[in-house]
Amino acid sequence: MSVEYGPKGVIGVLTPQANTTVEPEYAILTPPGYAFLNARLLSPHKTIEERLVDYFATVQNYTNQFANAPIGALAVATTGMSYLVGKEAEDKKLSEMSAALGIPVMTAATSVCMALDALGAKRIGLISPYDGNLDAASTPYWESRGYTVAAKTKASQATGESFHPIYSLPSGAAQQALEAIADDSLDAIVMLGTGMPTFGPIARTPFLGRTPVLSCMFALIWANVVALDGGKPSGDDLLKWLKGTWWRERMNAPAI
Repeated sequence: MSVEYGPKGVIGVLTPQANTTVEPEYAILTPPGYAFLNARLLSPHKTIEERLVDYFATVQNYTNQFANAPIGALAVATTGMSYLVGKEAEDKKLSEMSAALGIPVMTAATSVCMALDALGAKRIGLISPYDGNLDAASTPYWESRGYTVAAKTKASQATGESFHPIYSLPSGAAQQALEAIADDSLDAIVMLGTGMPTFGPIARTPFLGRTPVLSCMFALIWANVVALDGGKPSGDDLLKWLKGTWWRERMNAPAI
């Protein structure tokens, strides 16, 4: 069953309640012929870590917002949740949700794994927008997935008041952190989080030397489309996305 603005497929997206980046980056990167529907994950808890764990505990409940809309893949657009619950609990939850819904279900973190595996990347560099416990939990998660974290830099957070320490980051913070990584032995660089804007830096620097530059949102949207198409993840396909013209035109960014 097709819909007017998504004849190739519709993605259901679950986004953390205050995230201001997910929908705009879906609008930029989703290729013509595909559509996305967004719903919000909600939590009354005070800290970021508490909210992320709460999202995990209740995530399946939020799929009811899509009712009988013909979504063909479901994206849980958060990365920090995966760090805190760990890969075993994450994989179990995604498997259960996929079986219940009858469609592929993925998180931003598992989509990054799919992208890295498609590239054959094992030695990676990370750009982190996180502080404290969340930052500390990020590296062990990627190592538990079989990757070697060979370099890591932090995106500087804005000084003064902001509504959220990650969602209020400008893309320039990711760009500066990217330029600080100087390891030409890396197989891939990943800008972490779904709240830090990353498409500007990727448009300007899709490769650092020979090393492809990814982000959680870039990998998530790519993985969604691969799932809708029913194809096999391909490193060549992902590299074509990094060089893609359709999304650069939407950002008024120069072609590569």
